[in-house]
Amino acid sequence: MDLIDKIKAAGVVGAGGAGFPTHVKADCKADVVIANGAECEPLLQADQTVMRKFAFEIVTGMEAMMTHTGAIKGVVCTKKHYHEAVKALAIAVKDKPNIQIKLFDSYYPAGDEQSLVFEVTGKVVPTGGIPLDVGAVVVNVSTLKNIAFALNDIPVTEKFVTVTGEVGKPITVNAPVGTPFADLIRRAEGTISGRYKLIIGGPCMGKASDDFNEVVTKVTGGIIVLDKDHLLIDQKKDDLKRDIKLARAVCCQCSLCTQMCPRNAMGLNVLPHKAMRAAANGNGALLGDFNGIFSCCDCGLCTMYACNFGLNPSKMMDRFKEELRQSGVKPKKEVYQKPDAQINLKRIPVSRLLGRLNIQKYNVDTTVIEDAVPVSSVKIKLSQHIGVPAEPCVIVGQRVKKGDLIGKIPEGKLGANVHASISGEITEITPEIIAISRQED
Repeated sequence: MDLIDKIKAAGVVGAGGAGFPTHVKADCKADVVIANGAECEPLLQADQTVMRKFAFEIVTGMEAMMTHTGAIKGVVCTKKHYHEAVKALAIAVKDKPNIQIKLFDSYYPAGDEQSLVFEVTGKVVPTGGIPLDVGAVVVNVSTLKNIAFALNDIPVTEKFVTVTGEVGKPITVNAPVGTPFADLIRRAEGTISGRYKLIIGGPCMGKASDDFNEVVTKVTGGIIVLDKDHLLIDQKKDDLKRDIKLARAVCCQCSLCTQMCPRNAMGLNVLPHKAMRAAANGNGALLGDFNGIFSCCDCGLCTMYACNFGLNPSKMMDRFKEELRQSGVKPKKEVYQKPDAQINLKRIPVSRLLGRLNIQKYNVDTTVIEDAVPVSSVKIKLSQHIGVPAEPCVIVGQRVKKGDLIGKIPEGKLGANVHASISGEITEITPEIIAISRQED
């Protein structure tokens, strides 16, 4: 089997959150492979843990990607203050002249894919484009680790996840795919009472949830437990009527949201203040040249930091983007103007962002649990990726071992294979999940 076949068989997807099937992403030609270890979101420590523990595997995965894509250069991007991870990576690349490490200050969103491409290549990915348009392929460090495992026919069955917030013992844990969040929260000495809600992912781009029975997937990076009345939980609410009413009553068109937008600073014409203007007046024409909306990366900086009135321009941008897509409007590939000469001065230090969001007390080192945590049962989602759900290839009552294929890509479709994350018996199959109850041999 070649690299693409091995990645496909192992069910490797973009572990940084997007979940794009890696066997499709890797089947290309590029000039440079960029490893994303900048861990974009505050509080999360999964990627830096992986870099510290699996530096050699990351480099192995990168070399495999470079060979297959024809890239002559590899760059591992991470943050300066990840001292132990940087040390481990430095050892791993010591005799690799074509692979270098690029260190970033602690700013948000340092791990944004297009920001990484700009920092490494000096080129801007156009609106509606992908890094390959400027000769780059960006791969999360956990994905590269999984590629290295795939070379040895080891499928993706576990994910490092940070559990933090209102818990007694913040942890970064290696969790079997399909583990209920409640199990991990209890292990972090937290509670699952109705007083609390969750943010799945990071504080800025993560989604609010009150479902403690939600499960770990191949892309889960964090579980943040917060009081249900916390500012962040309120900002995650999707209330169109409220947001429009506030836009009409409060938005003064100061344009600070646009001035601080990282994608706008790269010349991509992302203008959240115009989205607020159009929503407040009920007039889509006030968006002007709306193509830049497609370059919004949903980082949430305009809402979480820039707006002094607590408004939600990021959600407004997201709504307009979705309306355009549903109307069949496709982005034009363009870079509107040259990057802002002062782009470095517009970067928001994570320390200031933490303060604005009132989560600085949760910014602590987590206890790392490297071995896969024991769980009695898992519910493995058939859709953990971009594309169609995997099709079950097992039946209820069947015994499986950890790593066995239980869901496969439908013929001719975009998707990813799914594997058993524990050994046991298949107890339930639905269109959404396959449940396994642990039964060791």
